[in-house]
This record gives sequence, structure tokens and C-alpha cells, in this order.
Amino acid sequence: MPEATKDSLAWLWLSVLVIALDQLTKWIAVSSLALYQPVPVIPDLFSFMLAYNTGAAFSFLADAAGWQRWLFAAIAVIVSVVLCVWLSRLERSKRLEAIALALILGGALGNLYDRVVLGHVVDFILVHWQDRWRFPAFNIADSAISVGAALLILDMFRGKKQADS
Repeated sequence: MPEATKDSLAWLWLSVLVIALDQLTKWIAVSSLALYQPVPVIPDLFSFMLAYNTGAAFSFLADAAGWQRWLFAAIAVIVSVVLCVWLSRLERSKRLEAIALALILGGALGNLYDRVVLGHVVDFILVHWQDRWRFPAFNIADSAISVGAALLILDMFRGKKQADS
């Protein structure tokens, strides 16, 4: 196996860690929270609240007849394969990009497991401002995907800046 591939695929342990943490926290949420009943952690700002999402981000297509479960599962599988190939081809020096891809992969697989096994994604983190504004509930997998995407964007701009100088 080429050296770059071995080094790049070593980041898959980060993906496994994300999946494990995601599934553990979802299990705790399902075991200890009542559906749609917020439990304030920081009043007027942060709560835990169990919610089931049959759609995609922001409950996109959540009201569809059920076909969306398999569409989003297929998309997650395709994206995961693409991320693994991308990760396997990275040069050793591309650490930030590798971390970003591993986070996105772990998040995608964490939510894929829920979608295939449970038929919905378990969400439990709720950020809000008093009773006036609520961000859609999310989970550790969603957080890993978001952080990974932000790191990819940061790496892209960092790389562009280095190329311009």
C-alpha cells in the first residue's frame, strides 16, 4: 500500500470515534429524554430535547411518504465512498483536509446507521433564544459534519492564500 494511502486512512479512526460518540449520545438521549420535551441546561439558550427526523437537514422532506429514508441512505453511502476514496488519495501533508473528511465521514455514517436501522435520525441538542427562536434540533453526527465542512472551507482558503503568495 502506498505510504500516502496508509497515512491518510489512519484518519479513519477519527471517523470511528465520531460514530461511537454519536451512537452513545443518541442511546443516552433515547433512554433518558421524553419525546419533544425540552430539558433546559442553560435556560433561554441550550436544552436537550429528543426529536426524530425522518427527513434530511432541517427536516427537509420529513413529511414525505417514506421513500426519502432510502434516498438519503443512498446519498450517504455514495458520499461515504467518495470521502473514503478522497481520503485515501490525500498526501501526508494535508492533515487539516484529512481531519475534515474524517469528521464528515463519521457524521454521515452515524446518521446513516440511524436512518437504515431506526427509520429516522435521533436528534437531541437544541439551541434556542428564550421562546422566540429555535435552531432545529441536531446531534453529534450533524456537529461533526458541520465542523468538518467548516474545516474544509478553511483549508481551501488557506491553500488559496498560500498559492497566491
